[in-house]
Amino acid sequence: MPDPKRPIRRIACVGEVMIELIARADGTARIGVAGDTYNTAVYMVRALRGSGIHVSYVTALGDDPYSDRIMDALRGQGVESDLVERRVGMMPGLYAIDTDARGERSFSYWRSTSAARSLFDEPCEIGLPALDGFDLVYLSGITLAILPEHSRARLFDWAEQFTRLGGTLAYDSNYRPRLWDSPEAAVAANTRMWRLADIALPSLDDEERLSGLDGSAAVLAHLRALGATRGALKRGDQGPIDLATGQTLPAGSPVEVVDSTAAGDSFNAAYLAALARGQDELSAMAAGHGLAAEVIRHPGAIMAG
Repeated sequence: MPDPKRPIRRIACVGEVMIELIARADGTARIGVAGDTYNTAVYMVRALRGSGIHVSYVTALGDDPYSDRIMDALRGQGVESDLVERRVGMMPGLYAIDTDARGERSFSYWRSTSAARSLFDEPCEIGLPALDGFDLVYLSGITLAILPEHSRARLFDWAEQFTRLGGTLAYDSNYRPRLWDSPEAAVAANTRMWRLADIALPSLDDEERLSGLDGSAAVLAHLRALGATRGALKRGDQGPIDLATGQTLPAGSPVEVVDSTAAGDSFNAAYLAALARGQDELSAMAAGHGLAAEVIRHPGAIMAG
């Protein structure tokens, strides 16, 4: 039997943070800092203000000015950065966002040599044991996809021990096909994570693409069969579904979408922050849906806060 889960006082978000270029209609671009688990870390810090719960970000950066810019952004947002490793001669990834008239995004990435791909790779100053002291660790499918296979295997082994010893593991598949060597590799990795995760935060469109299934009922049954029985299935403006009970949160009033970037990331942040504060799953879903609805009304991943 696993030990009871520890109270959540320290949270780590693990992954890649990049330089973000947001294209403007006049041909210029705004430079920002973003990345799926980074976005979640930032919004989690905001949702946990005054709680005494600490949020850290775990990644690898280079020793260049843009990596310095990312470090400044982390600290400026109140995210603890003592577990950010700096790699000599490397740089962070870069991506550009173009947004159509309906607020839907298209991405262009330059990340094949990103320093974050070397996270947990030897020689390293910050290894997986550094995560042992956290109560909740949050990962995404992008975290898994950017790691080489040997580092991903070590991460799986660490995650099994972490959850067995009372840590809480949260996961969002956040499927980006181009980051994976093959669809089969993505399915295998996500299947293993759904079996490991204590809190699952999938999106319906991601899971339909990964599983080949169609519709909420089929996806829910598939996830539950894999062991993902606590968390929420995100469905955009349809409203999320609680994985345990099947209860659906009412969608609410329509929202004008300016930019859907970080909708899922912000949902995850508010959801996990609510659970960390001791709220129930339905209250957590309401917090997540409410924050996501606000975020999509603003351009870029991180709205002013």
